[in-house]
Amino acid sequence: MKQDLLSFKDWTADQLHNLLALAKTIKNNPAGYRTALDGKSIVALFEKPSLRTRVSFDIGINKLGGHMVYLDSQSNKLAGREDVKDMGANLACWADAIVSRVFAHSTLEQLAESAKVPVINALCDMYHPCQAVADYLTISENYDDLSKVKLAYIGDGNNVTHSLMLVGVALGCEVVVITPEGYEVDENIIKLTQARAQQFGGKLTVSTDINAANGSQVLYTDTWLSMGDETPLADIKDTFAGYEINEALMEKTGAKYVLHCQPAHRDLEISGSLIDSEASLLMQQAENRMHGQNAILVQLLASDFEPRN
Repeated sequence: MKQDLLSFKDWTADQLHNLLALAKTIKNNPAGYRTALDGKSIVALFEKPSLRTRVSFDIGINKLGGHMVYLDSQSNKLAGREDVKDMGANLACWADAIVSRVFAHSTLEQLAESAKVPVINALCDMYHPCQAVADYLTISENYDDLSKVKLAYIGDGNNVTHSLMLVGVALGCEVVVITPEGYEVDENIIKLTQARAQQFGGKLTVSTDINAANGSQVLYTDTWLSMGDETPLADIKDTFAGYEINEALMEKTGAKYVLHCQPAHRDLEISGSLIDSEASLLMQQAENRMHGQNAILVQLLASDFEPRN
């Protein structure tokens, strides 16, 4: 029976820990997985433009011995030319999986319902699960015990934030989300994350107070305006002015590392000098997009693959 990856909200702690372990194994032994996707073709269906997601999937699939077919919908919604369910059913006739970067989560749900092959969420309005895998893979490479890590996300409550929350508490992390008023995360995601924290041992704190980040090992931010948001930057700069991550905040909170899913706006949500500093894990995080996604692909398409020694 096929398994989709739309959000991670139904993945257990063991499944997530195993996925990170698999990502590390593939990263450290790429030659052993050179034929993991031998003979398999993956369609990448993108409504939104992309740099890291597209390139990391394309090169990663190639490294696993598979073939990626990229379909660009010219930055428009898929619905209109034909029904999404028909598109999913047709693509599944030829492809072994569908990787989709879309505007609405409902589009992914329609694809998953109609396609007989796994559908992987490469970003939607509600979740960014592939990014979360890269994020926690990066953190776990710097901290052996994730249950002792306090991660503070500072900025706009968005799809990246939701996935950080859902995955982080299941891995045992203390996740702190700090947003300006009016830019909070989704209430239903908060409730779901709190339930997962009780089940798996993590902790979630949601606040508008920047001081809630004190004692964190890792600070994380994203752009203040999500892709496609036409709000003039000048209209929100005052609102977000106190939420920039910079050297002063790193010192104040005691954090050792900083993360950003990129693209980053230097000297806006994060100082350019911090991006270039030894505290920055941004490039390790970007590289791990490929390794984390490769682990997802192997898990969903080739879980019984035996790597070469």
